[in-house]
Amino acid sequence: VVVVVVVCCLKMLMVPRLFVGGVQRVSNVMRCATQLRTMATNFEHLQVSVEDGVGQITLYRPKSLNALCDELMREMNVVVDEFEANPDVRVMVITGSGKAFAAGADIKQMVPRTFQEVYSGNFLSFWDRIAHATKPTIAAVNGFALGGGCELAMMCDIIYASEKAKFGQPEINLGTIPGAGGTQRLTRAVGKSNAMELCLTGDIISAQEAKAMGLVSKVFPADELMPKTMELAKKIASKSQPILQMAKEAVNKSQELSLHEGLQYEKRLFHSSFATHDRKEGMTAFQEKRKPDFKDE
Repeated sequence: VVVVVVVCCLKMLMVPRLFVGGVQRVSNVMRCATQLRTMATNFEHLQVSVEDGVGQITLYRPKSLNALCDELMREMNVVVDEFEANPDVRVMVITGSGKAFAAGADIKQMVPRTFQEVYSGNFLSFWDRIAHATKPTIAAVNGFALGGGCELAMMCDIIYASEKAKFGQPEINLGTIPGAGGTQRLTRAVGKSNAMELCLTGDIISAQEAKAMGLVSKVFPADELMPKTMELAKKIASKSQPILQMAKEAVNKSQELSLHEGLQYEKRLFHSSFATHDRKEGMTAFQEKRKPDFKDE
C-alpha cells in the first residue's frame, strides 16, 4: 500500500480567510482536509494533494512506469469526483511519478482478455472521467506518455511537458489500435496527416516535436516542469470559477460543432456571463484600475 502524500488545506488558516457571499469558508477548508484524509486510506496507485486551490493527482505505479489499469482509473475517478465537489479545488493537475507520466495501459492485464469480454463489458468505458471534468485540468508530462498515457494527457485541457517527455500511440506494434481517444483527440490536436503517421507507424516523438505539432503548449527543463505547471494552475485558479467553466465549455464545443453552431454557442455563454456578479466586478475593476475581487457568483 502506497503512503499517500496529502497536503491538506490547513495552512490556509494562516492567511486571510476567504469569503463567498460574506460567509467564511473555514468550514470548507476543514472539510477538505477531512475528505482527503479519508480518501488517502483507499489509494494504492495514486498520490493526492491540495494546495492553494490546486488539486494534484500523481500516478504512482513505479514498478510498471505508471501503466494504467482499471484499478488506477477507478481511483482517479473517485478523486476527480471529490475535486469537482470541493469548492477549495479550482484547478486539477495530473502528473506521473518517476521517469514516466504513464507508459501506456497495463499490457499484462489485457493479454488474456477476449473479444466477448471487452465488448460486452465495454472495456475502457470509464477511463475518460477526467475529460468530463468541469474544472480546468492540466497534464504535466514528465516522461513517457505512450498509448493510454498519451490519451490520458489529451483528455486534459492543457499539456505542459518536460524536455524528457516522449509521446506516441504505439498500439499498432501490439496488433491493435488506440481505444481511449488516440485516433480522435490526436487528430483534432495535430491534424490528420500527423495523427495518421503516428497511429500507423507507432513512432514515438519528443516533447519538442509534440509542441511543434500543437499537442503540447510549452516545454520546460525537467526541474522546471512542476513549478511552471503549478504557476499556471494557480494563475487560472485566481479567476472566477463559473466564468472559467464557461470558457472551458465553449472551447471544448469547438471540437464538436460547426463554426456557425460554435459561434452561436459561444455568444449564448457570453450573454450568460452578464447574469453573474463576477462579470460586473471584473469590468468595474478594470474601469477603476484595480484587481477584481471575484466571488464565484
